[in-house]
Amino acid sequence: MLAYARDRRRFLLFGRRRQVDPETHRHRAEVLLESLLTLGPTFIKLGQLLSTRPDILPPSYVDVLASLQDDVPPADWDEAKSVLEDELGPVDERFAEFDTEPISGASLGQVYRARLDPESERARGRSGSGDGHDVAVKIRRPNIESLVRADLRVIKWSLPILLYFVDDARSFSLENLAEEFSKTIREEMDYEREAEMLTEIRANFADDDRFLIPDVIESHSGPRVLTMEYVEGTKINDVDELERRGIDRTRVAENLERSYLQMIMDDGVFHADPHPGNLAVTDDGRIVFYDFGMSGRVDPFVQEKIVDFYIAVANQDIDGILDALVEIGTLSPEADRGVMAEVMEIAIQDARGEDVEQYRVNQIVGQVEDSIYEFPLRLPKNLALVLRVATVVEGVCVTLDEDFDFISVATDYLTEQGYREESIRQYIDETGDQLRRTGQSLTRITPKAERALDRLDRDDLYVRIGVEDESNVFENLAKRLVYGMLLTMSLFSMGVLYALEAPRASVVAAVFSIIVLIQLYRSFRSAKGIGARPQFTRQNLRQRRGNE
Repeated sequence: MLAYARDRRRFLLFGRRRQVDPETHRHRAEVLLESLLTLGPTFIKLGQLLSTRPDILPPSYVDVLASLQDDVPPADWDEAKSVLEDELGPVDERFAEFDTEPISGASLGQVYRARLDPESERARGRSGSGDGHDVAVKIRRPNIESLVRADLRVIKWSLPILLYFVDDARSFSLENLAEEFSKTIREEMDYEREAEMLTEIRANFADDDRFLIPDVIESHSGPRVLTMEYVEGTKINDVDELERRGIDRTRVAENLERSYLQMIMDDGVFHADPHPGNLAVTDDGRIVFYDFGMSGRVDPFVQEKIVDFYIAVANQDIDGILDALVEIGTLSPEADRGVMAEVMEIAIQDARGEDVEQYRVNQIVGQVEDSIYEFPLRLPKNLALVLRVATVVEGVCVTLDEDFDFISVATDYLTEQGYREESIRQYIDETGDQLRRTGQSLTRITPKAERALDRLDRDDLYVRIGVEDESNVFENLAKRLVYGMLLTMSLFSMGVLYALEAPRASVVAAVFSIIVLIQLYRSFRSAKGIGARPQFTRQNLRQRRGNE
């Protein structure tokens, strides 16, 4: 925290603001990463959440923390067994077989493979071989609730210290982050909520044989235990194994992108942790989704604006991209649209290369994240998840097929679902309304112009001018003029008093001169309305990329 504060102000408690180079940011981020891993499960989750918040941390921090995985040693089986039996009863009575070696571990829970008792199968109405059904049993880590409560208290106590060193905009984001994190981690520990999200997403894909989502075994699930169908598959980034099995990797990549476009744009509920460990492919090419602990919802308004954003990107409509970002709450309406338009232009040009259609959405998002930190702005919670999901999914798709065109598939999806057609129809309707309003305005211009000319002819026309000074430029200028006059007067007085052999009075005048000089110096050092604002240009953006 102190290192982060020093990176923003030269002498910690005072001194002018500064921005350090990307190498220093990366070093700080790596130290932070090691600290989070050492502090344990809660702080690992905090790091994962911070990796989705470019409005709080610089891009170098976001890049380093994005690699943070739930690499936590598994809990002892006896402790996990006590949690399982508290929820479901004796293991031997509820399961025909239970492998006590976890097949997957995470910071908040771990997964075991088991086989259901045939009696349980018949109770659920399943028909089968009579020897039970393979399942995956996710068990919350023993005593994790008390550990999370203690860690959340530490974060809550630490927050005011950090807020002292950051600006108002980032303070607001940090306070929101603390509240969001407390809510998110409690949701992820609630396996009943995860079962609900899993069931809802599974229902949304019930008629689509391209995807496979495990079924929840409700009779063997509870707040701390979640039992699901066990579905085997090849890890989605194991390219060699997929190739050996004859699976069309390009088709898998296209299906994966389409699934997330459907979840975000159409369904409003999505699997928010699509890293390769949570995705697999069956031998017949179906995509399997695991671990719905991190899931999100998108309200209809945000869905609409995400569609607008994708349509604007597909059409290379810079103004449309900026409008969507403003309306969704990512970009401040007061931000310099000229600067942001240049950022978008450079991002698209750099990403697409020679072919207009060949550009990557993660590069566009990356540039947006950079600008968000610099301005700085904040992201709505689920939009941050959507941005991170988009970049991770695009990375998985490119791993499957290095020539995969994310934007082309998104454009096809938008066209198939009628979004682009609806956008064109809406544009035509709006244009028609504007033409009608223009015609009405034209009929009113002539008489108004005639009245204005008559007043001008009679010397009866007055013009009122209002000057906006949000940065207090005139106030600062007035202060400097006053300080300058006081400094001149005090220096003159000091010289006269010294010449009149009044040393004590001249010392007082000298001290007064020094105080005024300091105030004059500070007024220039803290100036906000005078001086150049940070600008993104083609040259310095390339330099930043080269340095990183």
